[in-house]
Amino acid sequence: MSAPKVQLLLTGNELMTGDIVDSNSAMMAQVLKDIGLGINRKVTVADDLALLVSEITYMASTSDILIINGGLGPTVDDLTAQALALAIEEELSQHPQALTHLTNWCQQRGAELNGPNLKQAILPKNCQIIANKNGSAVGFSVRYNQCDIYCTPGVPHELETMLIEQIIPAISADLPSELITDVTRLQIFGLGESSLQKIINEQLPQWPTTIDLGFRAGMPLLEVKLTTNTKKGLALKSIWQKKLANVLGDHLIAEIQEKPKSLAEHLLIQLQQHNLKVTTAESCTGGLIASKLTKVSGSSTNFEAGFVTYSNEMKTAMLDVPSDLLEQYGAVSEQVVVAMARGSLVKSAADITIAVSGIAGPNGGTEEKPVGTVWLAWGSINNIKTQCLLLPYKRVKFQEFVAAIGLDLLRRYQQNITSIPNYIIERSFTEQ
Repeated sequence: MSAPKVQLLLTGNELMTGDIVDSNSAMMAQVLKDIGLGINRKVTVADDLALLVSEITYMASTSDILIINGGLGPTVDDLTAQALALAIEEELSQHPQALTHLTNWCQQRGAELNGPNLKQAILPKNCQIIANKNGSAVGFSVRYNQCDIYCTPGVPHELETMLIEQIIPAISADLPSELITDVTRLQIFGLGESSLQKIINEQLPQWPTTIDLGFRAGMPLLEVKLTTNTKKGLALKSIWQKKLANVLGDHLIAEIQEKPKSLAEHLLIQLQQHNLKVTTAESCTGGLIASKLTKVSGSSTNFEAGFVTYSNEMKTAMLDVPSDLLEQYGAVSEQVVVAMARGSLVKSAADITIAVSGIAGPNGGTEEKPVGTVWLAWGSINNIKTQCLLLPYKRVKFQEFVAAIGLDLLRRYQQNITSIPNYIIERSFTEQ
């Protein structure tokens, strides 16, 4: 039996004018691909009732699954519920479950449940509600002409939660049993797509065609997906996943089980397991490493303090960096970053630290220390390691990479990993 035909209908004047970039359909395609389904057709239309009714009618007759995205809000240009009701010749009525959701949503925010909000509870009669944890507009679904129609909000994080937690499980439950979909997702740091593809081509040239290898570029983590839709591929996948893991080495962070974890989360989990505390001493990143740590719930158990010492004076005042080191070697130097690391450990009584000092640009570089130069020092009070890198990126990207590298170096230190990561091999810098 063949896989169900899936179509997407995206609505909104903002999409047609380019005021909003369509990222939702790409995300939906990825999520559907994880269960072995592709998108057969995608249509984007403006907020026009006649156009919406026409497209819904046609797409419901030519697909098994239709996902409509957008048009569920409280304003006059949100037309999805009305258009669907007309297309399937169903009445609109106030849905009690949607009304309860709206009432609770407004009460929790101290907002008034007014007429425009109430519009979001007027839905096609007998539709099934899809709960929205993150917003005021519930989703809903109907079955019409042998087609399952799912209506979803346009806000990306609302859509994603709804898809992953409710719509995809519902679709998966109805897939034919003979259709096999097995997906493994791996997190990688320190290897770009082209570098990774080159390594695979050279070291795993016989990669089986029954296992689809896909890449999703991200900042800072790269995601690699192994997907198979055949029994033969499923039988081979564990073998080839091990081969791939061997090739990736210590650049492999983890296999994603549910929601991907950040580099900070992975590090904090390790520290929790060993009851260790971490601190930071940051100059060029301006507290970005500390920010990434504190974004993780419960991080205060292992992270009590970080130091942002942007000026030379504050490096001395807060971290006891000797002024003569700053004068002799400059703020961006091995000697100073080591002193920052030691100072942060003494001041915080933490077990391990990461210290960074660099030239984020666009100004401030010299021939000896060009823009993008960064010194890092990490480790414990009696074992501080150092590295100088050249990361020739624009300021914000430079800061993001330095923060990510700092977290990864701490991960490697905590796991006693001695192999040299690719980013040090490629970006190692010796001052002139």
